[in-house]
Amino acid sequence: MKLDKKDILKALENITVPGEGQNMVESGAVKNIMVFGDEVVVDITISNPSLQARKKTEVEILKVIHEKVYNKAKITVNVKVDAPAAKPKANEIKGKPIPGIKNIIAVASGKGGVGKSTVTANLAVTLAKMGFKVGILDADIYGPSMPIMFDVAQEKPLAVNIEGKSKMKPIENYGVKLLSIGFFTQPNQAVIWRGPMAAKALNQMIFDAHWGELDFMLLDLPPGTGDIHLSIMQSLPITGAVVVSTPQEVALADARKGVAMFQQDSINVPVLGIVENMAYFTPEELPNNKYYIFGKEGAKHLSEDLNVPFLGEIPLVQSIREAGDVGRPAALQTATAIETAFEELTKNVVREVVDRNKSLPPTEAIKITTMAGCSAVKKK
Repeated sequence: MKLDKKDILKALENITVPGEGQNMVESGAVKNIMVFGDEVVVDITISNPSLQARKKTEVEILKVIHEKVYNKAKITVNVKVDAPAAKPKANEIKGKPIPGIKNIIAVASGKGGVGKSTVTANLAVTLAKMGFKVGILDADIYGPSMPIMFDVAQEKPLAVNIEGKSKMKPIENYGVKLLSIGFFTQPNQAVIWRGPMAAKALNQMIFDAHWGELDFMLLDLPPGTGDIHLSIMQSLPITGAVVVSTPQEVALADARKGVAMFQQDSINVPVLGIVENMAYFTPEELPNNKYYIFGKEGAKHLSEDLNVPFLGEIPLVQSIREAGDVGRPAALQTATAIETAFEELTKNVVREVVDRNKSLPPTEAIKITTMAGCSAVKKK
């Protein structure tokens, strides 16, 4: 079949560009169409700088050309982001990057108890095993767990002199650098702080520490979508977010809110994907059996509904819990199904980070603009 450029343009009139009211032909988003036999190359420019908008645009173009023009067409879509520059405002508190840190990944969950910290710890040690330089900032001010998970609960960060300034030296174990409020409190001491005090403590661990060169800094965020999350995203330009959920509906409802928080226009942090933790249970005596205690593939279906990548599933295994309790993350075990599951997850996260960095400009830290006693969340 001979493809006609006019037919392709007419088909593209059925697609509305994310964030715009007009179809992509009327809005001028279609920059060029080239036809070579049954091959089609479409060049698109969109203003929405989110990974989700880019992927959604690609999928819709492929679908509409296959449905309305030629179902066997070989299509290449080149999406360029042309986000409008924001005008500077007065009274703004701006975030800033940390020198030497290449990628900052926020690991979040809509609710507690889904294994977010366990996933963070095992993701970190797997990245380190792959040869990356990795750090974790335990941003769960009210329930820090990383010191226990890395068997360093009794350690205290030392002060080091860096270019005439005193800095905290992160604790290191299993090739991962670590800072947590848990290093500065007693095991039975509750942290009873209001938001501004918690934010100040976080900023000290971020900017008054000598992290050195890191390929990845993982932020273990507290559950929910609250003040700590806003403070972190105000302080740092987050490369992307990973959302952890279990398969059951009550967790998925909150995970959906977690994804929505990062995708808000005022925040706009790319969601790298969703992880399904406690996906199924396999008894040791029945290694070929899978019991879907919390439901089957709920987080996978959620990722499809939200058009975000599915990063992988982690089984419900007793040794993962035991490993975290004794301070040796389960992914350190070799030649096990657990190691394989975390390796697959980690490879998918790295792939999404690489894709995100190729496709989108650096994320800007959000900022707070004060207006007549109110605060509005903006982007730089």
